[in-house]
Amino acid sequence: MLPKTNRLTKKKDFDSVFKKGKSIKVDFLIFKILKNDLKESRFGFVVSKTISKKAVIRNKVKRRLREAVFKGLKNQVTNTAKPSDIVIITLPGIEKREFLQLQEVVDKFLNKI
Repeated sequence: MLPKTNRLTKKKDFDSVFKKGKSIKVDFLIFKILKNDLKESRFGFVVSKTISKKAVIRNKVKRRLREAVFKGLKNQVTNTAKPSDIVIITLPGIEKREFLQLQEVVDKFLNKI
């Protein structure tokens, strides 16, 4: 489970990332990034109804993304990048992907920043 210090929860924070953040598209995910003044990076997840009309499937996608980020942060030995607020937006087709594919994309992104 993603620690509370690594979660982006407030609407105000999401809005500022969407307004001022820059976008990076990696495969079936879009990462919106905005540097912050905190000690750790915070992550938020957006899974819209274009992925699936069923909340069960959207929640499953969010759980899998959270776990991929958690494992990616745990495997990162040193984080030399400045802490950021990061919103991960999903694109259609992600619900059909395997967890390992998700984890590879998230790891690739985490190593890039």
